[in-house]
Amino acid sequence: MNWESLSAFIEMGGYGTYVWGSFAVTIVCFALEVVGLSVRHQHVLHERNAHHHEAST
Repeated sequence: MNWESLSAFIEMGGYGTYVWGSFAVTIVCFALEVVGLSVRHQHVLHERNAHHHEAST
């Protein structure tokens, strides 16, 4: 499809809200997954270090 202007591209033939909203939701989900993985990773490292410290004392 050829777009006549930037606003026509953003509107996507009347489906722009759905298309760009879907992209936004996907990006938010990816960001939340990355944050969640980072938090879980830090938790595992903390638990491992605490366990290692207990074993050495």
